[in-house]
Amino acid sequence: MPSAVPTPLVSFCVVGTNGAEVLRACLDAIELEQRLLERPTEVLVLDNASTDDSVRVAREHPVGARVIALRRREGKAANDSRLLDEAQGRFALLLNEDSELRAGATKELVDALVRDPEAACAGAALLRPDGRQQPSAWRFPGFGTTVAQALLLHKSLVVQSGGTGRGTRRVDWCQSACLLVRVQASATIGHLDPEYFVYGDEVDLQRRLRDVGWHTLFVPAAQCVHHEGLSTGDGARRRIIELHRNQDRYLTTHHGRFVAWCCRPVAAVPYVLRTVAATVLPGHSARRYWWHVQAILRPGRGEGIREAAEAFNAQLEDGGAPAAGTA
Repeated sequence: MPSAVPTPLVSFCVVGTNGAEVLRACLDAIELEQRLLERPTEVLVLDNASTDDSVRVAREHPVGARVIALRRREGKAANDSRLLDEAQGRFALLLNEDSELRAGATKELVDALVRDPEAACAGAALLRPDGRQQPSAWRFPGFGTTVAQALLLHKSLVVQSGGTGRGTRRVDWCQSACLLVRVQASATIGHLDPEYFVYGDEVDLQRRLRDVGWHTLFVPAAQCVHHEGLSTGDGARRRIIELHRNQDRYLTTHHGRFVAWCCRPVAAVPYVLRTVAATVLPGHSARRYWWHVQAILRPGRGEGIREAAEAFNAQLEDGGAPAAGTA
């Protein structure tokens, strides 16, 4: 009789949209992690209706990924939830296509969750391509954190991933560019809320997990390079609108409409100051900062990434061929 296929310990779960140029490096790093972990694993790649070569890259890569190629574009929360439902592993490592694991990161994250059975998530330290650390763990948003950010005290009072020489520790939430999730815990609350099309979805997930008794760990020994690109023009404005729309959604959901409304003018203050400063400082865009102000004060207005995806899908339904940059 053929031997039974061992149950994977970790499911590597990658979501991507038009990122063929960085997806290969992401999968290369996963392949190395599989060898270092020396435990059964699987790799799932969900392609969010890309118009580039992402599907071919995923299918041809020697890592042996199971590829889920969507015909319509969906939100990040829905994509990650789909992968969490599909994952056979005890743990699922959520990754963006532009996330490149440093050697040994997966083992560090797994060890952290194994040592702490009440932890539902463990996040890695995110690095910029030049090796500088990005903020990757924060306090949950609320009126207090909004005031701290308005007073430009966010690095000391809001960011929880700072400091050197500190080991694994409890934090409020970690970014999902590299987040290990205990699948059974996430399943008890229905995974991520698809109403967060992109941005804020992992914050809401970890807050709901905390509300039922779980917590999140930040594991600085686990490192991941995040090749995060910055959009310009219309793409930048859509991202700004989507970001603040979902920040307002989170505050309304977890703190109430009144607190969310009170946070708006406070959150706008630092962007107003930056707008003014950018009119005289070289290399800064006053217009971009003003987009933030508008999106914060009126989060229900404007078209974000969700609307771009809807337009992309509408073109598909009409029989057209959407351009690569449509969403």
